[in-house]
Amino acid sequence: METTVHEIADGIYRVSTFVPAANLPFNQYLILAEEPMLFHAGHRQLFGQVSEAVARVIPLRRLRWLTFGHVEADECGAMNRWLQAAPDCQVVHGAAGVLVSLNDLADRPPRTIADRERMELGGKSIRWINTPHLPHGWDAGLICEESTSTLFAGDLFTAQGPAAASTDADIVSPAIDAENTFHFTAVTASTGPVIRTLADLDPSALALMHGPAFTGAAPEALRSLADYYDGLLRRQLTERDDRTWIT
Repeated sequence: METTVHEIADGIYRVSTFVPAANLPFNQYLILAEEPMLFHAGHRQLFGQVSEAVARVIPLRRLRWLTFGHVEADECGAMNRWLQAAPDCQVVHGAAGVLVSLNDLADRPPRTIADRERMELGGKSIRWINTPHLPHGWDAGLICEESTSTLFAGDLFTAQGPAAASTDADIVSPAIDAENTFHFTAVTASTGPVIRTLADLDPSALALMHGPAFTGAAPEALRSLADYYDGLLRRQLTERDDRTWIT
């Protein structure tokens, strides 16, 4: 497996490893700033090659902040390995993630960030957005880097197979195919509306966890994905109401 590095926006680097056994790329994103931030820690077992790739851009000891969408092996399995490599690095996450998991799992005390709170990195700034149960996990959240209008979209728009570093081609159809395969999204009445709030941020790029960085019409892609999940929920509710229940 090879880990590649590409700059997908000004000062934002996609660090990607395609894992054939899963038929998925696993991406981390480095935000280069006075206080550099890494979005997604990645799997613990991939830390060696991923950290070597990040070190092509900055010395690991410079890393100051580490965050991720939700507590899951591919998002934070290597969290403590990064904390060991970067002595000034601190995990930052939403309140649910910190209280439920990270106060116990992280080797150094994490920092809690509030919903919609802005965090200055020095030359770059991010805003944390709570997205509970989207795509899964009570603790789920995403970030948007404001100077480049890049939304770090996590597992949204998951696509199977190898991926280019960036694309402006359709990402909605592959995401629907992946959802039909994995059924990884907790589809609720809030799924579509929360995705639309992300579209209202008017991002110019989407940094995907399992796919290419998307440089096409991001708000439109988000609204199309929201429409799909609204339709999926309606179908599920209709099928439930049509069943004959035996009591």
